[in-house]
Amino acid sequence: MLNLVAESTAWATQVRLLVPRLHQRIDDVIGGGVVTRIEVRGPSGPDWRRGALRVRGPGPRDTYG
Repeated sequence: MLNLVAESTAWATQVRLLVPRLHQRIDDVIGGGVVTRIEVRGPSGPDWRRGALRVRGPGPRDTYG
């Protein structure tokens, strides 16, 4: 399995559209069966946690909306 992490969601979408061609090219160059699956992920979301202590539940963002 080959894991790819894109820098943006737009790049992740474009690479997902190219996965069949990319898989074929990898098979041609390296050999068939080496890469059995290609997984493309976008960037992870922001981490709102700060410091060593954590608040259970929604915490300080429970007033949005």
